[in-house]
Amino acid sequence: MEHLSTVSANQPLIIAHRGASALAPENTLAAFARSLKEGADGFELDVRLTRDGVPVVIHDATLRRTGLCEGVISGMTSKDLRETRVGDWFNLARPRLAKPEYSRESVPTLDQVLSLFKAQHMTDRSAIYIEMKTARKGAADALPHSVVELIVQHDLLGKAVVVSFDLKALTQIKTIESSVRTGALFEPKYSAAKIMSGHALIREAVDCGADEILLHRLIATRRLVGLAAEKELRSVVWTVDDPKWLGRAGRLGIHALITNNPAAIMPG
Repeated sequence: MEHLSTVSANQPLIIAHRGASALAPENTLAAFARSLKEGADGFELDVRLTRDGVPVVIHDATLRRTGLCEGVISGMTSKDLRETRVGDWFNLARPRLAKPEYSRESVPTLDQVLSLFKAQHMTDRSAIYIEMKTARKGAADALPHSVVELIVQHDLLGKAVVVSFDLKALTQIKTIESSVRTGALFEPKYSAAKIMSGHALIREAVDCGADEILLHRLIATRRLVGLAAEKELRSVVWTVDDPKWLGRAGRLGIHALITNNPAAIMPG
């Protein structure tokens, strides 16, 4: 990671989407370790709560896609998931990138992933984005409490950003610990008029106390990024794999880019 010391201060952070998920099975320790080895400033992950109240790192609500088996995360224990392999699907889907060791990857706990992140050589630019997958939008959930507890336990208040589409869950994070940075996630489900004006999205982010706004690349307009800056919201764009975004991000003042393949988007 030597190149990080020479990175321009105004260059956006390069954040690996579910780890280096273009090259290794998503949301596994292998994918996270690979992204950091290749020089990403950090990575993004998805977190859900198990039946026994343990935050685990997986995107889907079930194991059907990445575990190649039946099972609902919220109905399983953390022990069950430690014994569930979530790398075989990647080896089958991408044989050219397959590795025998991926077959040994299981669903990691958030505690394990934060330990891995903390063990790396940290820089001023290091960041980890934790996307909460809450049970029901707007519903009270134990997940925010568990996430905050682990961030504090690992002394990552200055490095972790908790993000979600569930803006009420972000408000809950701030109520639990106001110093935890949060980010409001938005996708292209809004009307064209709402996206063009941008004010509604910015207002929603501000109202939930977010520090950052995470915009899908299709709605990351110059106007929206500018409006966010006026409200002192950092803009993050997801998910981008085209290196042209690096220049655009610099021009617009985008704080971070989330990508599936950090090595391919980083400057040479």
